[in-house]
Amino acid sequence: MEEKHIAAIDLGSSKFAVTVARISGDDIQIVYYKETPSDGIRNSEVFNPGKTRQKLESAIREAERELNIKIMQVCVGLPRYPVTQEIATGKFDRTEPNSCITEEEIDTLKSLALEAYPLSNPDTDELYGAVAQSFSTAEYHQLVEQDVIGTVSRTLEGNFKVFIGRQHAVNTIDVLFNQLHIAIARMYFLPDAVAKAVLTCEEMDSGVALIDFGGGVTSVSIYHGNIMRYYGAIPFGGKVITSDIKTECSISEDLADNIKKGFGSCMPTRLQNLSEKTLQIQYDDRSDIEVRVSYLAEIISERTREIVDAILWHIQKSGFAGNLRSGIVITGGGANLLGLSYLIKERSGYNVKMGYPRHLFSAEGCSGIYETSATAAMGMILAAKNDRLPDCVDLPEFDPEALRNAGLEVVEPTEDEAPETVEETSGTEWNSDFENGEQGTLIDESEFGEPVKKEKPKEKKPRRRWKAPSIKTPESINVLWQKVRNTFEEIYDDATK
Repeated sequence: MEEKHIAAIDLGSSKFAVTVARISGDDIQIVYYKETPSDGIRNSEVFNPGKTRQKLESAIREAERELNIKIMQVCVGLPRYPVTQEIATGKFDRTEPNSCITEEEIDTLKSLALEAYPLSNPDTDELYGAVAQSFSTAEYHQLVEQDVIGTVSRTLEGNFKVFIGRQHAVNTIDVLFNQLHIAIARMYFLPDAVAKAVLTCEEMDSGVALIDFGGGVTSVSIYHGNIMRYYGAIPFGGKVITSDIKTECSISEDLADNIKKGFGSCMPTRLQNLSEKTLQIQYDDRSDIEVRVSYLAEIISERTREIVDAILWHIQKSGFAGNLRSGIVITGGGANLLGLSYLIKERSGYNVKMGYPRHLFSAEGCSGIYETSATAAMGMILAAKNDRLPDCVDLPEFDPEALRNAGLEVVEPTEDEAPETVEETSGTEWNSDFENGEQGTLIDESEFGEPVKKEKPKEKKPRRRWKAPSIKTPESINVLWQKVRNTFEEIYDDATK
């Protein structure tokens, strides 16, 4: 079964998330995930590619060193604000009217609708994506995609909701990755990708609002009948709350963010005993600062209520406020704010729950992968797998120094794994003496004269092999070449003593 790797980068206003997944058929294994603070991004849009490159490049190189790979192309998300939505339609006469409608024809119809859609400002606007709303044939109307596939008709018509953003935002992403010498495999409209990584089919069918609390943008995606019906966003998120704390308490932004995460709450009435606590911030060159936890909660509460009310306004505007039988699901890095779910329930009346990445993949050893802040990255990985994108990484030649740093260990093979013959390499031969359990010696004719030859033992004895369990090394790497290089270095060291 063909194996490939997909790399995705979440360009968040507060953090970058670099993710690498190994795809084998329907199996998805996350082999790397790490978040680092971001720079040069405002409201989920790259506004300063120069600043963004400095931090993002180090995050990418760290992933490459740990996995011993080279990232050649990546999936990235499009900005979530500002985005407007319009309706586009497409229609064509089928060349084979007596055959069943296929998924490929649906994709063709979608492409035709997007190509024919008249942008109001084609010099400044860009189509970010489209979601099918309904389809019609010559005989039936208002069909969903699953129902129209397989029907027979001479015509096919579709209605799509298209999402339009700024062309400049797409161009700056291109500039950023051109500077990094990394190709962009696909740009995804994140709200739809995140929803499919978090929500179940039952929730999307019965009606649900997914609120994504990011660092610079808070958005709402509304699903009903397994279709995305509405999208809205505001340019405020966790960073504006951090900024309020920084201003009110006269402290640095980093310290304000840490205090928010450690002691912040958006519901002062639910603090109980914590409301009596006081945080003391000590400085070497200035007087200490004391901040009451209750006062901190009041600062956070005021701004959070504004954000929640704006999102609830979007829910009312959608026209589906009365159809959300599954209530509200909150996700994103800001969803972990203490008391947020209670605040939304209090102000909306809906049932509210946290939205984590669903267990659609394995991720042993990758911390943070099942947190709410990882949903955008996971959404892109799942979308890329379904889109069957090509391999995003390259496997470089072995670096002996990197292998030594990885901490290799010797593993005894079973008798069945022992080779019956020893393959020769150019200018070298193996001394296959396994006496006293020692590894055979590699002797280079050009360096040490005539090679030493010994008769092969009559009794077949297993040869030791190398493996590197402490790093995630692709199985296709040439293990024999690694063994030859390491053994040669040992001989060379002994010969020069």
